Amino acid sequence: MRKLWIAICALSMIACKEEAKNYVTFSGKIIDKNSDSIVLRTQTYSKTIKVNQDGTFSDTLKVDAGIYNFYDGGESSNLYLQNGYDLNMTLDTKMFDETIAYSGIGDKTNNYLAKKALMEETLFPPSLFDFEEADFKKNITEINKKRAEFLEQNKDIEPSLYTTEKEDVDGFEEKMLGYFVKNKEREVERAKQFASYIGQPSATFKDYENFAGGTTSLADLKGNYVYIDIWATWCGPCLAELPALKEAEKEYHGKKVSFVSISVDNGRGYKNRSFEASKEGWKKMITEKEMGGIQLFSDKNWKSDFIAAYKVNSIPRFILIDPNGVVVNADAPRPSSPKFNKLFASLDL
Repeated sequence: MRKLWIAICALSMIACKEEAKNYVTFSGKIIDKNSDSIVLRTQTYSKTIKVNQDGTFSDTLKVDAGIYNFYDGGESSNLYLQNGYDLNMTLDTKMFDETIAYSGIGDKTNNYLAKKALMEETLFPPSLFDFEEADFKKNITEINKKRAEFLEQNKDIEPSLYTTEKEDVDGFEEKMLGYFVKNKEREVERAKQFASYIGQPSATFKDYENFAGGTTSLADLKGNYVYIDIWATWCGPCLAELPALKEAEKEYHGKKVSFVSISVDNGRGYKNRSFEASKEGWKKMITEKEMGGIQLFSDKNWKSDFIAAYKVNSIPRFILIDPNGVVVNADAPRPSSPKFNKLFASLDL
């Protein structure tokens, strides 16, 4: 009987152990939450989890092991889930990527993914694909060396994810070179798309709200070259250009050129997609990041006549207009691009 009892207990413990591996417990707390719910999703899976008034959330779910996208109503991040995890997340939406942290079962793997995403925000030059091939290859070799070192420092992550990440590192340079070739092909097509603008009178904007006070129209800037940056506060690639844009403004200060930034913020990235909140966010960002130049707010965001005339459907987008209001380039190089300096060197400033 004693042996039978031990056997029953052992089977019971095994059964409980197997049951514990049959689902994920995912909980956490969000400071300054963007929504009343969060979503975990892949191409074939979606799970919505309620977020309480105090920012806490908790739920259980059955999953196929792998990468899932976490979306909080404003921003998103990737995490790794597999049944058996008991994972707790904390984050502050004011510094989303910088504050994501995990504890509990599965924390090492997910903290790796969070830190990797934060690292790669600064690892890739904004205009990487604008370099000539030799410089491009040099850059991606250096980038991949850092990625490989970071992975080796985190070898204790989930073995299946480590294998996938190692394969990505090993094939990274060849893959990126393929992207480089395709990007050059797209550049040729894009140049054709905007070639008809060159030498033509520019579309105009009138009475856009100026951060410095009052309003500004394109006509007010006549007599200067006008380099226009179309952007939004929620746009990561737009923000990545700010350091280079500041340097350009400093280098060409006092020259015959006006640097104009036009925000197309329309509520995206803000609670309840509030337009007024986005305008306040625009003002706040200009102040916090000490942005220079002429800072304007589009009258009808993406739907303004000026934005539509230039067929702007993605940002950042840069436009260069000459002192007489004639288009020099409707798809000008980014300030971080080596092509930017070549362009400005050709101008009579």
